[in-house]
Amino acid sequence: MEPTVAAGTQARIDGREARLLLGLDFAGTYVFAVEGAIAAIAGGLDPLGIMVLSFTTALGGGILRDLLIGATPPNSIRDERYAMVAFAGGATVLFLHRFVTYVPPLLLVTLDAAGLSLFAIAGARKALDYGLRPLMAVLMAAITGSGGGTLRDLFLNHVPTVLRADIYAVAALAGALVMVVGQRLGRPSRTMALVGGATCFALRMVSVWLGWSLPHLSLTGME
Repeated sequence: MEPTVAAGTQARIDGREARLLLGLDFAGTYVFAVEGAIAAIAGGLDPLGIMVLSFTTALGGGILRDLLIGATPPNSIRDERYAMVAFAGGATVLFLHRFVTYVPPLLLVTLDAAGLSLFAIAGARKALDYGLRPLMAVLMAAITGSGGGTLRDLFLNHVPTVLRADIYAVAALAGALVMVVGQRLGRPSRTMALVGGATCFALRMVSVWLGWSLPHLSLTGME
């Protein structure tokens, strides 16, 4: 009987892990879809453009991650719930667009930081599930968190946020690193997911508040 009990316990653990990963993905998808739709309205796009940008911002990073780790076709393409969540986020902003102009900048930064945190953790966890080494899983976290926003900025003809923001991809890397290291040390994966996400969120918010940024190099005097 013991092997049966152990197998059943492991199945329940795996089920909880799968639900946690799915929940992180859906939450990040919705938050980034809302953020993408707000950016689309600010950029003067029509309703179709708003929905397209919502979808791209919400799912672009996850699609790129899945292609890189060999999870094909990408889960957000195979599972229509991802598209439904992304379009729901875009529709929320579309129907409440009168209130968008009154959204304070701090709220936009908070939404973006929340989406970055959720996607960074979900991206790292999925990469680990597919057998990637910890270092590559951390890198996949940054790609998942910033990929959609990069596509959004390119569509709007802006320099991608990840290349100019105070601390952006670095926050995703830091949060994923905390989670991965904690798991390697035997800490509960759910707890470390929360701690890693909180680390990413806090680092991003504090960097905006204090104006932290990576040093910029100059070619002055090198000609």
